[in-house]
Amino acid sequence: MNTATIIGLVIAIVAIVGLSVFTGMRGGKKGGKISWGVAAGLIMGTLVGGTSTVGTAQLAFNYGMTAWWFTLGGGLGCLILGLVYVKPLRAQSSPTLVGMVRDEYGPKVGMAATVLNSVGTFINILSQLIAASAVVVVVFETMGTVMAIILSAVFMVLYVVFGGTKGAGIVGILKTVLLYVTMVICGVIVLNKCGGVGGFTGMVNGLAIPNADGSTRNLWSLFGRGFWTDFGSCMSLILGVLTTQTYAQAILTARSDRDGRIAAFISTILIPIIGVFGIMVGLYMRKVDPDISAKVALTKYILEYSGIPDLLGGIMLGALFIASVGTGAGLSLGIATVVNRDLISRGKTVDAKRSDTTNKLLIIVILAIATVLTCILPADTIQDYAFLSMALRGCTVFAPLCFLIWASKRVSSGYAMVSVVAGSVVALIYGVLKLQGVITFPLAAVFPGIVVGLLCMFVGLAAGKGKKLN
Repeated sequence: MNTATIIGLVIAIVAIVGLSVFTGMRGGKKGGKISWGVAAGLIMGTLVGGTSTVGTAQLAFNYGMTAWWFTLGGGLGCLILGLVYVKPLRAQSSPTLVGMVRDEYGPKVGMAATVLNSVGTFINILSQLIAASAVVVVVFETMGTVMAIILSAVFMVLYVVFGGTKGAGIVGILKTVLLYVTMVICGVIVLNKCGGVGGFTGMVNGLAIPNADGSTRNLWSLFGRGFWTDFGSCMSLILGVLTTQTYAQAILTARSDRDGRIAAFISTILIPIIGVFGIMVGLYMRKVDPDISAKVALTKYILEYSGIPDLLGGIMLGALFIASVGTGAGLSLGIATVVNRDLISRGKTVDAKRSDTTNKLLIIVILAIATVLTCILPADTIQDYAFLSMALRGCTVFAPLCFLIWASKRVSSGYAMVSVVAGSVVALIYGVLKLQGVITFPLAAVFPGIVVGLLCMFVGLAAGKGKKLN
């Protein structure tokens, strides 16, 4: 690592964190509505992070096009959000998704949904800390993993505590621009090194990665890990986008329904594109350096194989680092908002300054706990944890959210409680056992979880509002 690379890295980090602090100081007291551009920046600045870049290259290194499901599924989730959910969500009285569930089914159901939805979101913060620290460890080889994780968490705090929602949205625009420029440059260089699209296609066709049964992986298939596994990844992203507070917050704080839809549609178009470039880099690194750890494919490519000037390479690495930091910060903001409004204030009107202070303290606590757990339980599977996180969020809130929008006051709180708890617990237990290899059945955790949750709600609908569970 030379001086020019470090300077570039510092430039990118200081520019983005500095803008977050600046916009937060200027706009933190206003707390008003945001434009479609800022709303789109908030969505993409949170969804396009370490999983979309570092994690995509990691999975593509081993499985090829299968790695597209995180960004492709995220784009599809934003499309459904814009087409179906903008107006119904904005028509609700509560500023949080879990608050809507509480208003419809009562405080006990709201409490259960808050805790379980936050657990799902929290899992993804762990994956972002892992992704961010992976960049730091490769750039600064003498820095230990623990210090890299702590440094990543500190930047997450700076990113969102001083900027809040408005800061995260505006900074999300800059971060996303830098990230897209980084990934486009990486993809173009890969094509140039391969001799164009035809050369890249030939290179991929020449890769022979064996499966456990001795067959060769089809690196062009979107279902390279099995249809139900990869389709489940897609469904996890769709449901996760529809039930995560950060993305809903962008829609709810937009100036109008139209601004909310535009933000969602812009995200629909732009999010899947970035995944393509990550896949290209992952496959290229499989060819030129197949013995490396898959999680460092993207960072190592920029440092050693791209031929990018050192200063520009440092800026690109800074963008990748902040990509993970921004996503983790945005998710922690979502958890803090939900916990503050739905558990602490319980929907009551409180002093704005006091609420803001509580939010910032909660963010610090959330990231401190995440840091400790990430240090104790280090992991390499960035996308797998992200998929589980999205699945758990979806299985917690999706079923009761749909029924409160389209079948309001027709399901009793008892059935809603069973739906929230059973759906999320089934998804969590199944997903954890699958990650540990205890369950080998080719079915993603989102399917049993969402089926259980919806089944409980339909039984409640058939039973009628007046009938309670014993």
